[in-house]
Amino acid sequence: MKNIKMVMIMMMMAMMMMGVVVGSIVDKTCKQTPDYNLCLSLLLSDPRSSSADTVGLALILIDKIKALGTETLGKINDAYKTKPMLIHALDECKLGYETIVNVDVHTAIIAIKGNPKFSEGAVVDAGVETSGCEGGFSKGQSPLTGLTQRMEKICDVTRAIIRMLL
Repeated sequence: MKNIKMVMIMMMMAMMMMGVVVGSIVDKTCKQTPDYNLCLSLLLSDPRSSSADTVGLALILIDKIKALGTETLGKINDAYKTKPMLIHALDECKLGYETIVNVDVHTAIIAIKGNPKFSEGAVVDAGVETSGCEGGFSKGQSPLTGLTQRMEKICDVTRAIIRMLL
């Protein structure tokens, strides 16, 4: 609980330091997403948001997808050692998250400036891969639930911002 309060205080201080102009574009953009608080938290945690346009904000979130995908791959590799009975579901997740990190993120980055529709499609695919991973486990067995839920939410916010470019 202490950590959450500290993070909130730091976020508020960061918002104050960034000024009204930055806050207004980030705030205005995040208000058009399905999770305003998550959007604000993700964007304000990245110093690039202070000078970003809508494309730049989307790229920041695509980077967040990549970082979380990479983190999840690490957790999958750990789970192979601690939960060998889940090998088939973990294999499915590993394949999905490798696709997110190596294909979907790359496609989203390349397409965002040319044809954002393809960028949106890549982010949607990342969400589908995430859902497929979680669905491969018996109820209550997934060691990745928190990470997959977070990825789904980040993909939803990212998709909403990319749709602003269409």
